[in-house]
Amino acid sequence: MATDVGAAATDVVRAARLLLDAEASATALTPLTGQWPGLDAETAYRVQDTALRLRLARGERLVGVKLGLTSRAKQQRMNVAEPLVAWLTDRMVRPAGATVPVGGLIQPRIEPEIAFEMAAPLDGTADETAARRAIGRVRAGLEVIDSRFADYRFTLPDVVADNGSSALYALGDTTRPAGDGLREESCRIDVDGVTAGKGVGADVLGDPVGALLFAARLLHRRGLRIEAGWTVLTGGVNDAAPFPAGTTATAVFSTLGTVSLTAAEGRS
Repeated sequence: MATDVGAAATDVVRAARLLLDAEASATALTPLTGQWPGLDAETAYRVQDTALRLRLARGERLVGVKLGLTSRAKQQRMNVAEPLVAWLTDRMVRPAGATVPVGGLIQPRIEPEIAFEMAAPLDGTADETAARRAIGRVRAGLEVIDSRFADYRFTLPDVVADNGSSALYALGDTTRPAGDGLREESCRIDVDGVTAGKGVGADVLGDPVGALLFAARLLHRRGLRIEAGWTVLTGGVNDAAPFPAGTTATAVFSTLGTVSLTAAEGRS
């Protein structure tokens, strides 16, 4: 699917609509950067923010942010060396243990995450101590990602504009306060009972709290902050596994318990 995209403000809106239409129709695109050679990360975040405004206008509610490309394994496979931040809305949330139709997705993959529920706002001037105080609870997470670009082939500006390949996520029932030990929190993801990946919290930018601060600083550059009540997905602990219909994926954490999702045929 090819669409000419220029650099004017109207083209930022066009790119946002193009990506939302691809999501709605489960149609894979060629990378935006192939049609828009001047697209950089700063402009891509404008596309991302415009798409969020369009989501909110159609009734979705902003509930948090997610980080992407935070693990070295993911960066190497995607050939993208810089993490990113993207938006979460209530339309993406699923209960733990749910069966989720994936027929409306293009190429679903799934990855385990350490998730924070924020008790207080956090801006980009905060230090690690302030970040830990702002965290209310910590939960296990599973994120289903779905790039709108064929075969997950993209550059950093492409995936930023595409809201970090966002699709769905679920949080586990076990909670704990933020504190020491998150770097050592171990996790594995089992797909139909077979382990597809293992990792620890330190695989997420060295420390999930560091990932939270990274997100706060990226948002700060755009005049934004992380708000109280938001969920923050700190990024995949290991590389994402394919998640086709008929598959059950379970993330097993050392202190955060487990969280599962099952993929089914059909569209949600």
